[in-house]
Amino acid sequence: PQANTQIGGRVALTIRRNIPRASAELIAQFRNQPTGFITDAFNGKGCLDYRIKALDENFSFCGSAITAYCGPMDNLAAMAALDVAKPGDVIVIATKNDETAAVIGDHWAYWAKKIGVVGVVCDGLVRDIIGLQRVGLPVFARGLTPNSGFRNGPGEVNGGVSCGGVTIEPGDIVVGDRDGVVSIPLAAGEEVAARLKLVFEKEMAVEDELKRISEKKFWNEESVKNRGGVRYLD
Repeated sequence: PQANTQIGGRVALTIRRNIPRASAELIAQFRNQPTGFITDAFNGKGCLDYRIKALDENFSFCGSAITAYCGPMDNLAAMAALDVAKPGDVIVIATKNDETAAVIGDHWAYWAKKIGVVGVVCDGLVRDIIGLQRVGLPVFARGLTPNSGFRNGPGEVNGGVSCGGVTIEPGDIVVGDRDGVVSIPLAAGEEVAARLKLVFEKEMAVEDELKRISEKKFWNEESVKNRGGVRYLD
């Protein structure tokens, strides 16, 4: 069939198949690190909306993002993302916080895990919680609904998206655990990984100190004198 060349012609789905990804060595530097340490290493940035949480508190993941943009009550791009996903990928589904329908369910998750996807992040809703837990793929979402979307489009796979208030590009490093989800731009990955080592060392030093000492103050009264000081009421 002839392509639609009309200006403004509707395209149901746009897909970028080839994207950059972080090396296995770089991903390994973020794996098993708490998201709190990672955002500290990124100067407090990269944290997705706190409502995007794991469906099972034991879930965690770390990998390279591939993205899917889905409109209201639509899941076409989420379905198509499975065609371009590679082992080690995290599928990030952006819906602009849509609450009308679920974008994925347990059969989708089963196949995603089978092809090597290590995690899913969705700023909307998902469904089939019992089946999802049985599959065991780490799924992080804003919530659950039994209603399902439609494969209509328009949608986009591997374009830049805003998910949970954070801009995520294909290939960015995404990490999730019980605290939430953090995304690191691929271009900043090496720099943040280097700082992450320092954060880890500092956190371990503080933990060791707390075990050794019997007294510690977590704030400095002198530091607030020029802001009015402290007033004690007893």
